[in-house]
Amino acid sequence: MKKILVIQNKRIGDVLIASVIAQNIKKVHPDANVDFLVYDFTTGVIQNNPYINHIIAINEKETKQLPNLVKLAFTIRKKNYDIIFDPYAKFQSKFICLLSGANQRIGLVKPNKKLPFKFYTDVVHLLEEKSNVCGKSIEDRVNMVSSLFPIQKNKIDYTPKIFLTEKEINYNKLDGYNQPFIMLGVLGSTPQKSMPYDYVTALIDFVTDTFQVNVLFNYAPHQKKEALKIYETCKNKSQIVIDIYEDTIRGFIKLMNKCSLLIGNEGGSIHIAKALNKPTFTIFSPYVHKEHWASFEDGVLHTSVHLIEEKPHLFGDDLGFESMRKIENDPVAMYRELTPELMIPKLNLFLQRYLKQIK
Repeated sequence: MKKILVIQNKRIGDVLIASVIAQNIKKVHPDANVDFLVYDFTTGVIQNNPYINHIIAINEKETKQLPNLVKLAFTIRKKNYDIIFDPYAKFQSKFICLLSGANQRIGLVKPNKKLPFKFYTDVVHLLEEKSNVCGKSIEDRVNMVSSLFPIQKNKIDYTPKIFLTEKEINYNKLDGYNQPFIMLGVLGSTPQKSMPYDYVTALIDFVTDTFQVNVLFNYAPHQKKEALKIYETCKNKSQIVIDIYEDTIRGFIKLMNKCSLLIGNEGGSIHIAKALNKPTFTIFSPYVHKEHWASFEDGVLHTSVHLIEEKPHLFGDDLGFESMRKIENDPVAMYRELTPELMIPKLNLFLQRYLKQIK
């Protein structure tokens, strides 16, 4: 039996996307024991996943302290893994790989990037561009398996999945309401990903003015004060059910599974909704490369808006890493260019497919 470890010490969406590594390596080694090393606040998206045998949850702040990282690395070494996948390939995960003693250590690395130590036995380079509707980020992680292991093309699985228990499926907090619910991500996972508050309010008012629907707010627990600021500026508060909220990932998953669709900034909640096969309307932050993260977009079930498609002249010819990083450092001016007037026509077409209009 092969012992395999996937290290994905990043955010919720990254962990969910990385689960495709487990789905595909199990097609090559069906009896393998596959473990995931992730930050403790992300475990909800891979709980109950039958492709993952064990989750190793670590604390982000503690692991950033070198003595704790060394201790973790030697703990991993004692587990005697045969294969390690490192799709994030940053200092922490590279250090663990270097000390792991695993016979095969696979890292996902930028083309032409030189590594000072032999962290990996096999380097898989990030693809230059996507060739699959799943989006480049998922395709890169699948490529870590398919480029090194004998897996038939028609057997490759590009779709991250979330697995609910029967009790989670029967979640009942929305029972008793006579209108469908939509989830609206009112804040991004970081300030740089968050729309201007007045723009969020304008979108909410459009939705509640136009469609027979109840609205739920999605935000991180520490963002409650900011979410309530947005709520107070909304026109149709009777259609916003502010008291129904889940403060854990599994709770959000149960709640999202009962909603009709999700509207929000690109991030973990969007990837969760897609894994639940719920329609999504994604609003991309100006600095995010859409082709990397716009998974499964078909303009029907999943669609999005990005400033670069509406006002490409604002970006110029340089769309490289450094240019996008400058926008990320101060995205406010660019984000304000993506006005509600630009978003609402696409949003309206999307919602008309799934909701009844107010007559």
